[in-house]
Amino acid sequence: MSVSDLADLWSSHAPPGYSCPFCGLARGEVEDPANRCELSDLVYQDDDLMVFMACDGFGPHEGHAMISPVQHREALYDLDDALLGKIAIMSREVSKAMKLAWDPEGTSVRQHNEPAGNQHVWHYHLHVFPRYADDMLYRQVRHPVEVAVRAEKALELRAALQQVLAGGS
Repeated sequence: MSVSDLADLWSSHAPPGYSCPFCGLARGEVEDPANRCELSDLVYQDDDLMVFMACDGFGPHEGHAMISPVQHREALYDLDDALLGKIAIMSREVSKAMKLAWDPEGTSVRQHNEPAGNQHVWHYHLHVFPRYADDMLYRQVRHPVEVAVRAEKALELRAALQQVLAGGS
């Protein structure tokens, strides 16, 4: 297979009329009933990236963050090198902020592409998890996290991320 054939390997999985919840969050519009995001989930946003608390949790330790491009990009395949580099750097900074805010025993990142890859929202997002010895992260079914819990976690992580980005950690 040649490089020119690679475009044929990938097509969008978004259904017709898809209203992207992460694009809505980036615009500050979360009124769509299908959008579970809340403005209080937002931890950080600049021209290229946003960091926000996930609507779902895994296991007994609530609160993980997601990093997404502000502009709609469906999957890893759609990211240029510069944007991918910014996401990688932000994943390090968010991980450090988690250490500062919540003192977890470790951190993990993971990302999914296409339905068979377990992608559920058709906008690229990288999960960043605080990790604990007992969390059983990869053996848990996801569950909704209350808006108030997400808002509190967002405030804590925002303060810590501001310190990290300012060079304080």
